[in-house]
Amino acid sequence: MTSVQDNIKGKVAIVTGASSGLGESTARHLAARGAKVVLAARRTERLDKLVAEIREAGGEAIAVATDVAKRADLEKLAQATVEAFGRIDVLVNNAGVMPLSPIHKLKVDEWDRTIDVNIKGVLYGIAAVLPRMQAQGSGHIVNVASIAGLKVFTPIGTVYSATKYAVRAISEGLRVEVGNSGVRVTIVSPGAVESELKHGSTDAESAAGVKAFYEANQIPADSVARAVVYAVEQPADVDINEVVLRPVSQEF
Repeated sequence: MTSVQDNIKGKVAIVTGASSGLGESTARHLAARGAKVVLAARRTERLDKLVAEIREAGGEAIAVATDVAKRADLEKLAQATVEAFGRIDVLVNNAGVMPLSPIHKLKVDEWDRTIDVNIKGVLYGIAAVLPRMQAQGSGHIVNVASIAGLKVFTPIGTVYSATKYAVRAISEGLRVEVGNSGVRVTIVSPGAVESELKHGSTDAESAAGVKAFYEANQIPADSVARAVVYAVEQPADVDINEVVLRPVSQEF
């Protein structure tokens, strides 16, 4: 009998935002379990270093420079994955930004970037892999949302929360639409996790508050990586729809 331990081995997994934090840790965990990983981010020097480390440990990995806010980049990413490994089994839509500030500060350029990365980036990723997954009759799309998609992060994260509510809505709608084609959809909604996300605010007051909040509560990035692995390793007829995880000390 095949154990769930073997359900990741040989799968081809794309991870966006793989140059640090949650994405990097997720890529390492999937590779350690035998997945062929495709690392996507803008900072190629970090990706190349991670690829080298995964290969040294006996894993298979490639890196593809990707800005998820550009649809053409996601299409190239999917194509590069198929050229390298022949198929796409998993997409972890992890890339995200979190520039926090109250709405009245009117940081409209930051709102635009947040929407472009956190919502459009997820949709572009889905568009790039879904036809291939449906054609092969299997696949798994893991969308990283946030506990800010369960409760509005006021007074500094209203726009960020709006994007994460959108990710949850997109994920749930997609799950219902594609389930009969063998494609699974999982939402992972983390609380305060150690990553570069907390450094995204240009508003000094908001940045200070976020820094203090994270330092008091954050848990390691591999907390999220383990959640992704748990969802991916399930048998093909089991879909872990949503995982919510927080530091034990976090109230929000």
